Amino acid sequence: MAEPHRFFVPAASLAGDSIEISGEPLHHLRTVLRLGPGSEVLLLDGGGGCCRVRLEAVGRDRATAAVTARWIEEEHPCPLRLLQALPKGDKFEMVLQKGTELGITCFQPVLTGRAVSRPEAGRTPRWERIVTEAARQSRRPRLPQLAPLLPLSAALASVSEPLKLVFWEKGARPLAEALPLQAPAGVALLVGPEGGFGADEVAEVAAAGFVPVHLGPRILRTETAGLAAAAVLQYLYGDWGRMAGDPTVSKTGG
Repeated sequence: MAEPHRFFVPAASLAGDSIEISGEPLHHLRTVLRLGPGSEVLLLDGGGGCCRVRLEAVGRDRATAAVTARWIEEEHPCPLRLLQALPKGDKFEMVLQKGTELGITCFQPVLTGRAVSRPEAGRTPRWERIVTEAARQSRRPRLPQLAPLLPLSAALASVSEPLKLVFWEKGARPLAEALPLQAPAGVALLVGPEGGFGADEVAEVAAAGFVPVHLGPRILRTETAGLAAAAVLQYLYGDWGRMAGDPTVSKTGG
């Protein structure tokens, strides 16, 4: 039996046995999928909480649905905070989309001195929609965190992960040499801007305890490097050995 369509909704809307659906999820199920009463959909709160519901009524402004089952889904990607210096154009949107698919658990956009791009006002809601849609499409039960844009010094101060890596062009060692045999409790990966870090930023990153690494002889673009490393980390430490559709599930009633 095919899994029903998934939608992320506010956690508070899943509190009762009768649920109202509005906003973007309503538009998608009503206009795009053309689902009607009797159809079943899966509603997720972004934190692992899942509700299977049956649509009772679908209107222009809202749909109502009855809960048929509830449970908690866990996921086990390698805990990875990607500190990404803002690239030019819309490249950060690609990082968000593909990084979500690859299991990145926290995106930290960073403003650096040599960044080619400067953020436009109001970009955060669009970034949040991209993350949500990528998580829905890739069937992640939990939404990655999208941290607010921070200058480099503040972003470095926010890092609590025990393994801290930065892509460096000089004085670096291969990524494989910096990775421990046992899975770390968390990894923070810093990727610089197109223009590279300034001398003062290099010193600041080093003082924060980041280990310089590289991915071999090729120079990867800023929007590619973090995604390549994320794939390596998921293969070594994450959930890529788990079968698709086989998450850890904790039933909480129905």
